[in-house]
Amino acid sequence: MISFDKIVNKLLKKWWKVVLKDDIFEIIDPEKKPEYTTIVNKVIYRLKALNIIKTIRNGVYIIPDKDDLKLNEIDLVEKYYWQFVKKFISLEVGSEYFISGKKSLQIHLKDFMVPDKLIIINRKINKKVLIWNYQIIFKTISAWKTNLFSKLSKLTKSLNIDSLSFRFSNLELALIETSVISDNIEWLDINLISKAIKKYAKYFEVRNFYLIWELKYIMAFNRLKELSKNIDKDLYGVFLDIIKKNGWLFIGEWLRKWV
Repeated sequence: MISFDKIVNKLLKKWWKVVLKDDIFEIIDPEKKPEYTTIVNKVIYRLKALNIIKTIRNGVYIIPDKDDLKLNEIDLVEKYYWQFVKKFISLEVGSEYFISGKKSLQIHLKDFMVPDKLIIINRKINKKVLIWNYQIIFKTISAWKTNLFSKLSKLTKSLNIDSLSFRFSNLELALIETSVISDNIEWLDINLISKAIKKYAKYFEVRNFYLIWELKYIMAFNRLKELSKNIDKDLYGVFLDIIKKNGWLFIGEWLRKWV
């Protein structure tokens, strides 16, 4: 049986700060045999008592730096948020994912603030993970009974946050996704969408918009048509052309809910 000191050394040699109970179990017994469960629980109790790990929620811990011991749970979660995200992405979906929607667009606009909700589009699972009050939502997306992950994943790019690499919707897909009302409680973030249009109107890869229209974003293109009308006429013309070419109805968006 591995000694407690060796368990500590193995933990402290890890590059990551976020630790799950299964990680500790695997150090003690790689096969995770049930008869070791009591020993694992005792080891975790001792690790917490010595401030080698700090509990964030049941089965989820942080290996704190010296200064972290002064922080409360919410500050710790915010400090290591993207490590939590990386950990749960690796655990749940591996490399087949991308970060979608509003947060993706915010990242393109260099806003790294911790979101209340983070949408992880993936091929297989629909699941919600709670870290304190923050939601990491794993979600599949389909249209006409077809899983769209393979098509959408071609419209993504890698970006680094806190030295960690993540897949995000590219700028064009993020703009479209942010223009979708996917929750009856949430309204559109018009300020965010308008800011992105103003900043990147001349830099969007227009061909990506023509690729996206084939999927399931009819209403989003109508919204963007209306919003871009008074911001950038060329971009307005692109959205108008897409709508005309595909015979969609022009919808009176200003009669719908906006922010």
